[in-house]
Amino acid sequence: MPQFLFRQSMSKILIQVNQPAYGKSSSYHALCYAKAAVAEGHQIVRVFFYQDGVLSTNSLNSPASDEYHLTQAWQAFAQTHHIPLINCVSAALRRGVLSPVEAKENRVAQWNLLPPFEMGGLGELVTGIEHADRVISF
Repeated sequence: MPQFLFRQSMSKILIQVNQPAYGKSSSYHALCYAKAAVAEGHQIVRVFFYQDGVLSTNSLNSPASDEYHLTQAWQAFAQTHHIPLINCVSAALRRGVLSPVEAKENRVAQWNLLPPFEMGGLGELVTGIEHADRVISF
């Protein structure tokens, strides 16, 4: 696991994930950073998945049984620490990641976004930035 350095005082951090779960290491490094930040006493305001980062939230990701399941790892981390995981809705829709609401609105029979991931707009990103001391982008 990568090592990260933090300031001594507690910070509120927004993490932005721009790369997919597989094929790039950014989403994995974002999760490692988030875990290290929480372990050091920092607060993660939210994790915002943007651009190809929304592919990290696809419940249909099915890595081989001997590979790390990053989507499930994000879910477990968020549920354990009560951290909102927000998908940019327009980026997600363009990449085929739909919540039950978007599936219904678009008359699609299936969806592939499971809790605790949720859809939100860029307003969620802006609101998170306003409440954060730092924004870390992966």
